Amino acid sequence: MFHFKRSIPWSLLFVASIAWPVVATGQDRGKWTIRAPLPSPRTEVAAAQLQGKIFVVGGLGRSGNLFEEFDPGKSTWRRRASLPRPLHHVGTGAIGGKIYVIGGYLSGRGPVDTVYAYDPSADKWQTRTPMPTARGALTVGILGGKIYAVGGVGANKKNSSANESYDPVTNQWTKHAPIPTPRDHLAAGVIGGRLYAIGGRVDGSHAKHLTVNEEYDPALNRWRRRTPMPTRRSGIAAASLGGKIFVFGGEANWRTLNLTEIYDPGSDSWSTGAVMPTARHGFGVAISGQEIYVVSGGPKAGATYSSVNEVFTPP
Repeated sequence: MFHFKRSIPWSLLFVASIAWPVVATGQDRGKWTIRAPLPSPRTEVAAAQLQGKIFVVGGLGRSGNLFEEFDPGKSTWRRRASLPRPLHHVGTGAIGGKIYVIGGYLSGRGPVDTVYAYDPSADKWQTRTPMPTARGALTVGILGGKIYAVGGVGANKKNSSANESYDPVTNQWTKHAPIPTPRDHLAAGVIGGRLYAIGGRVDGSHAKHLTVNEEYDPALNRWRRRTPMPTRRSGIAAASLGGKIFVFGGEANWRTLNLTEIYDPGSDSWSTGAVMPTARHGFGVAISGQEIYVVSGGPKAGATYSSVNEVFTPP
């Protein structure tokens, strides 16, 4: 399922933090700031924001059960209760005062259907109703009080077209109209009550990256094509802020990217933001205030690791 290059010395895999801001040149395209590095270098993580804190979960290798919390005000990290089992390529979202970790890969055993809920007040995890379709490298978005899990790779090592929503109140899953272009390592953004599934790759192939941008309307239970992303890429992550969707980094043709491309659903158009200081894939993204945290990820294609914690402030 995964195609990794030969191992790389750890000294080359760790990306050190540098204590200065990086600002876009020319017209204002936003700026990047370097923050305190993640304590545990990893890749293929997910991130979420809850109660003003940034949480980074899972990852390849020995880091798969790690769960670490960043305090933006103090710029400090601390370890929290570990995941019930080591996972990577998970989907995650915060709703109702809890963080949910959905699906992903159990190292060496393929995709899973598990759902775990984290309660920060108790620092404990709880197992919830499994997802109908086991898959990893999926994307997640929150719409109307529900968590939508879209795409990914299923048990047959092929892309899943599943579009399933989880209701945290009833602890139940519902199936919806399948995504028109099944894919994995994609990103999602939610604007105006609609979910946008962007980019990704076909059946985990590093040679088949996509620019596809598809919009899901839950009221009509219908998908439609929108203007494609300018650059083919996968291993990306996205955040919705100020009515726009910011898509970061990723990889294509065994090369990591430092791109910031911005989608405006209102005009169905794309623009370019300041490039990331560190090109990478497999990172987590979360919003705190008016800042977007882009944490961890592989600086080289395949199984490489970093502690990078870079923050984007939109223009």
